[in-house]
Amino acid sequence: MTGGAALVLLAAPMAPRAVAADGVPPPDKVLIDVVSVNGSGCPAGTANVTVSPDNTAFTVSYSHYVAQVGVGSKPTDFRKNCQLGLNVRVPQGFTYAIAKADYRGFARLEKGATGLQRANYYFQGMSQTAFMNHHFAGPFNDDWQTSDTTDIDALVYAPCGAIRYFNINTELRVDAGTSDPARTTSLMAMDSTDGSINTLYHFAWKTCPAT
Repeated sequence: MTGGAALVLLAAPMAPRAVAADGVPPPDKVLIDVVSVNGSGCPAGTANVTVSPDNTAFTVSYSHYVAQVGVGSKPTDFRKNCQLGLNVRVPQGFTYAIAKADYRGFARLEKGATGLQRANYYFQGMSQTAFMNHHFAGPFNDDWQTSDTTDIDALVYAPCGAIRYFNINTELRVDAGTSDPARTTSLMAMDSTDGSINTLYHFAWKTCPAT
């Protein structure tokens, strides 16, 4: 599916009642609908979202997310990105924030080449968070993992009683640097054909005030 979710500023609803950020997840099922997919790193049909059975997290898996330079690459392949718009449907009386995000993939960087993984996420109609950047340097030929953690007092919760899509922006870049792109290939991947490599977003839960 291709398209962008319109960002519409709505009147601020009632704030959630403050409870422990590591509060108990809702007992009823959390559902996530992918409402928009854009970007060279996630062609239509190549990004999937799954909620964990205990409602503590959800995963996003990609099957066509590779940035590369060198032999066999097109000039535009050095940068790949993906913008996802998610409708996270939570049980009545609960709201959520994202406390931590774990990103995983594979990289093969020649000596002198560099890689970059970056991401941010935000609720529709609210300010975007700053991108978190993670740098890699060749020689490197292994799996990689990065984590972005938000302090408890900095967590941003979805407003209670309002539908706000949750937007995730991710990006991979590879720079040949001093390596020889005419003879070598350097790449960074965040994809998996069998679902074994994915990104994991950890929920923090709060209860909403009774209305």
